[in-house]
Amino acid sequence: MILLTRSFAARLRAGLAAMLALVGFAMLAASPARADDISATARGVVRVVTIAIVDDEVVGFGHGSGFAVGPNRIVTNAHVVELLARYPGNVVIGIVPSEGSKSYQGKIIALDTVHDLALIEFTGKPVPTVALYTGPVNEGGMVTALGYPGNVDLATAKSAVDYIHPLSPIRSEGVFSGRRQMSGTAVMLHTAQIARGNSGGPLLDPCGRVIGVNSAITRGEEGDSSFGFAIANSELTAFLIRAKQSYAAVGTPCTSIAEIDKVEAQADANAAALADSARRDAAGKAVLAQEAALVAARDAADRHRENVMAIATLVLVLGALAVGAGGLLDAQALRRAAIWAWGLGGLMMVGAVVLFLLRPTGVALPSSSAALKAASAPAVSSTAPLGTLLCRFVPERSRVVSSSTTDTTIEWGKAGCMNGRTQYAENGSKWDRILVPAQEQTVSVLQFDPATRSYVTKRYFLGADEMDAIRKIRAQVTLKACSPDEAGRASLASQQAAIRTSLPAQPNEKIVYSCTPAAGSAAATPPSGG
Repeated sequence: MILLTRSFAARLRAGLAAMLALVGFAMLAASPARADDISATARGVVRVVTIAIVDDEVVGFGHGSGFAVGPNRIVTNAHVVELLARYPGNVVIGIVPSEGSKSYQGKIIALDTVHDLALIEFTGKPVPTVALYTGPVNEGGMVTALGYPGNVDLATAKSAVDYIHPLSPIRSEGVFSGRRQMSGTAVMLHTAQIARGNSGGPLLDPCGRVIGVNSAITRGEEGDSSFGFAIANSELTAFLIRAKQSYAAVGTPCTSIAEIDKVEAQADANAAALADSARRDAAGKAVLAQEAALVAARDAADRHRENVMAIATLVLVLGALAVGAGGLLDAQALRRAAIWAWGLGGLMMVGAVVLFLLRPTGVALPSSSAALKAASAPAVSSTAPLGTLLCRFVPERSRVVSSSTTDTTIEWGKAGCMNGRTQYAENGSKWDRILVPAQEQTVSVLQFDPATRSYVTKRYFLGADEMDAIRKIRAQVTLKACSPDEAGRASLASQQAAIRTSLPAQPNEKIVYSCTPAAGSAAATPPSGG
């Protein structure tokens, strides 16, 4: 915390003159956030300003940093708001977001001076919340501090009014150096450069999740290195539980999207190989079945042919007997009967000869092309309904920053109808739906693959200006409810493609589910609409 008196203006002018060389660096550090995990967390980092006013006179001014654990709830250090104890009833707390154009007034909800933590509630536009990492932190791992160091403010601010103008926080990087105890409080020692004003700001892992609350620094003397101290995540979660404040917590280790994509590509390759093997196996079985059917058909044909030849021989004998009978009748002067006997005998003999020569099998041989075609046919049509599916979280193929990973159920209907109410659009052999909420600063790309029955959620944590631009594109989307209209789905696909081009190259989160037919599952359903 920086404590300034009415001599602030004079010292600020002196600071500007003495630290002019740092202005360029400070402006660079305060430039618009990049599309990465740390910048995503920066959306939820705020400046906390305290002003003590007695008899209409400013008698105390201080500021520090904080971060949102709820849409309107801020965590900071207790010593950032210590003016409250010195001037009870005469202190105004200001919350200055990192984005937008407004600041808001806050009030203390919970205070723990022993562990140097405070919880502030403010009224106004909600701030994106950040997630806490509850898993182990390895010594030597990279960490990042976010906040509003006072030395940068002294170099760049023109007046005290600048302290209530929204600005992106400053980041500094270092390594985690181990856990310690300081005055009975668990702290994390690190080398990220912090200064007064960083107090109350978050210490982050590479995924942008909070692992501590920056609170103090050591002074480097005679060449000694300086270190930062952050109140450990275990102390922070215990404080929030005592304050009955809910928060997002993730215990999944931090992995990069590149690593996840590599695992995903290998999984897809394995699945494709299995599918190809299954197709070849099915084709081989079809060929064997066809050959067996051909052998059986040939045997049946041979037996039928032998039967036909026996019948032809019998008919031939009967015909010859009829001809002979005609001769006997003619000798007895029974000319008319003899003619009938000769005619019938001749027909039978001719028919026997024809039957013997043709020898019809009477058995249709199976078609090899039809069998192979049936074996190679796709198992699932891309537009066919699959019914209720239970989708289970696949951690090794996922990157989780702040979202829940509980198993979920989906109802996949005909032609991309999700849960009977939300229309997805074709994207090759897969189906997509992009959600752009009106309030939350997150864009979600939901994708379902009927062939592999995989359900993937990609989430992009964006700044306010980026969200405004995407919401304008989203306003052109008219198809929301399920529809069999192919033209409407094609239009939806085009509109979603326009949104996709406005998104960063990689998402902040990628959550993969593997789906199987459900059996009375009571899991929650995924988000719909958008």
